[in-house]
Amino acid sequence: MLGDKEVLGDNEVLGHREALTDQQTLSEQQALQLASNTDTPALMQAARRLRDQGFRNLVTYSPKVFIPLTQLCRDVCHYCTFAQTPKKVASPYMSLDQVLSAVRAGAALGCREALFTLGERPELRYPAARRALDAMGFASTLEYVAHTAAAVFEQTGMLPHINAGCMSREEIAMLRPVSASMGIMLESAAARLCDKGMPHYGSPDKEPARRLQTLQFAGEANVAFTTGILIGIGETRRERIESLLAIRRLHRQYGHIQEVIVQNFRAKPGTKMAQAPEPELEELLWTIAVARLILGTGTSIQAPPNLSPGVLPNIIDAGINDWGGVSPLTPDFVNPEAPWPHVQQLARESAQCGKYLQQRLTIYPGYALAGKRWLDKKLQTPVLKMIDAEGYPRTDSWISGRAEQVPQEQLEALAAPVPAHKLAADLRAITARAERGEGLAEADIVRLFQARGAEVAYVCQRADDLRRKVNGDTVRYVVNRNINYTNVCYFKCQFCAFSKGKLSENLRGRPYDLEPEEIMRRSAEAWARGGTEVCMQGGIHPGYNGQTYVDILTAVKAAAPDIHVHAFSPLEVWQGAETLGISVREFLLRLQAAGLRSLPGTAAEVLDDEVRAQLCPDKINTRQWLQVMATAHEVGLRSTATIMFGHIDHPQHWARHLLRVRRLQARSGGFTEFVPLPFVAREAPIYRKGNSRMGPTFRETLLMHAVARLALHGAIDNIQTSWVKMGEAGIQACLHSGANDLGGTLMNETITRSAGASHGQEKTPAAMEQLIRAVQRRPQQRTTLYGEVPPERVAASFAAAELVPAVNTPLRKKTAATTKPPLVRSKAEDQLLVTSN
Repeated sequence: MLGDKEVLGDNEVLGHREALTDQQTLSEQQALQLASNTDTPALMQAARRLRDQGFRNLVTYSPKVFIPLTQLCRDVCHYCTFAQTPKKVASPYMSLDQVLSAVRAGAALGCREALFTLGERPELRYPAARRALDAMGFASTLEYVAHTAAAVFEQTGMLPHINAGCMSREEIAMLRPVSASMGIMLESAAARLCDKGMPHYGSPDKEPARRLQTLQFAGEANVAFTTGILIGIGETRRERIESLLAIRRLHRQYGHIQEVIVQNFRAKPGTKMAQAPEPELEELLWTIAVARLILGTGTSIQAPPNLSPGVLPNIIDAGINDWGGVSPLTPDFVNPEAPWPHVQQLARESAQCGKYLQQRLTIYPGYALAGKRWLDKKLQTPVLKMIDAEGYPRTDSWISGRAEQVPQEQLEALAAPVPAHKLAADLRAITARAERGEGLAEADIVRLFQARGAEVAYVCQRADDLRRKVNGDTVRYVVNRNINYTNVCYFKCQFCAFSKGKLSENLRGRPYDLEPEEIMRRSAEAWARGGTEVCMQGGIHPGYNGQTYVDILTAVKAAAPDIHVHAFSPLEVWQGAETLGISVREFLLRLQAAGLRSLPGTAAEVLDDEVRAQLCPDKINTRQWLQVMATAHEVGLRSTATIMFGHIDHPQHWARHLLRVRRLQARSGGFTEFVPLPFVAREAPIYRKGNSRMGPTFRETLLMHAVARLALHGAIDNIQTSWVKMGEAGIQACLHSGANDLGGTLMNETITRSAGASHGQEKTPAAMEQLIRAVQRRPQQRTTLYGEVPPERVAASFAAAELVPAVNTPLRKKTAATTKPPLVRSKAEDQLLVTSN
């Protein structure tokens, strides 16, 4: 039996987990001392290092539509051309129809953010604004903002970001349900800029104390918030640092500042500061670098790209990681003289610095992933459906289990050569270690899963090179039959649309419990059709005990004595042993004597109790799953290993799962293959309730196969891809990403189809081999344990008759009332369930 450390690792046994924190942020005294540091290149170099620790090779942007809801403003900032008087605007406010028309046009161009920008409280200065609000039935500009933002979200699905200026607690509370994020530019914490003759004179809303109070109120309300500083309006370098420190204090208290903008002043004709000098590039770069050094690795720093054309690589080198909102439709109404760069240009200039241009939502990834804290309840599910496992937006329409085409550009990228020298050094080093068979650390595997852009193709190509070295160009499959003997289950796994019970939540299909005669008929038919394996799993029926599983094996072997029985997940094994009051080892020996020859590695889902506590809280925990598998391997039963991913999990969970499988394999050698199973969300309870993502993205799915090949190299040689989950085009992509096995022909498939998949119930040997040859590989049938299949079995599989329609025996009423057997965990195991998280 394997010990705790051998299976889970030292950190889990000790209940220890390292926290992710900013690296070595400066004290306030140290930060203030930077005001006299004029070595901008050295500051930029330090800033780049910090930036790359937190954001790797990514620089982000938000495709947005700009909504200038009103350009009337009670303030008179001396540099502003956005604010107008009533005589210079066609209407005090955009109408709702105008707003929706602009948003719909933006959505058609791929925009995901509706940026509401407006002057501050114009009704307090202009009667025209007051009359317009009265006519529309609103008491204030902010009430109208709330109304229009709600309509935008409800009618278009686009996420509003609201820049409404200074707000009270009550106003923030009013806007929070209709916006994914909000913001206010601090601009400067220097109160003297409000003195006579200074740029904020006559602008009551530019008082630093008021703006900082708004930031405080936003933090109290758990609003993901944007702020920033405006440089070159008369402030000193020390005052910029003081402004950044004021922002940092609030962020350390509330954790809500998702980005800080460093915006350079642009002189505009017709303003009081039309002749004021604009800050030099060196001044902007110095400020960006200092902002990064003060704010650390975790806070996004943005510089608007339209305000610094021609020098964007310099700005990246200073330490930014975000370009802000970029619109393909609307101008920058605040800086109308500065057009947005095209996204393609932004991507090219970012690539010059080794950065991949990645879309984001208006709510930043970390805040989107923690939506239960940062989003109103009405916004949580919509945002969850928009994002991937890292909180970035899904950028293709591929959905696991569905018939949609795979993203063509990703298929083309897999075949294109990737110049390795242009990729991040850490990624190249990790793949090199994997290729040498060296064990990877959790952080290494997480980094592989974080690959984006050309990195994805690189990781997949490295994995495919390993596949070629280990498996050659042969792709194997097994002719088998799935027999799901019952769909009745009293467990409440939140991902499962197959099981039926009192809480089946209106899922598809009727409850059934197969008679032994039907199990025997299906087994005999499988053998007659050339099958070499029956794969059997089912729900945890309240009327089943351990003897039931022995009886099922007896029925199969009576009907097809030579067929390989691959059956019973670790959950079924654990539960069967509990109901008989015997050890897992003794129960496995009984099953083995009755004809069991190997175990499917299902019920693993994600081997991390942080995930399992939400996904399947009453199921066996990580330790118990590993214990069953270790014991099975000890008694001579081989097994597969699976991961079911793409729901509430994240890359660190996937990394831990792979490491735990690898550790067990290093001790037992019992796993035959690793099988990634992308979550099929459509009918899953957790998705229908709005509590999960909509399955993995295509990028994540390719990477799961590729990273598994790299992380398990030297331990598990076979990586299987599921045609039921992936479809034919998806399968072909996975075969170029490290996979070498297509699993079984199945004959019957119930579990994935219950969840909403549409890829069919059987893939005949002829169809399997056609699919394999289409990617210039050599097909070969195999046995469950990767042995050769006798020629007569192969011939029988290609001459198989049509399947006789299966009969699912309806559930008898008496079984529904049977008392369910308990799933018992010892106190020590319960304690571990908490500490191993």
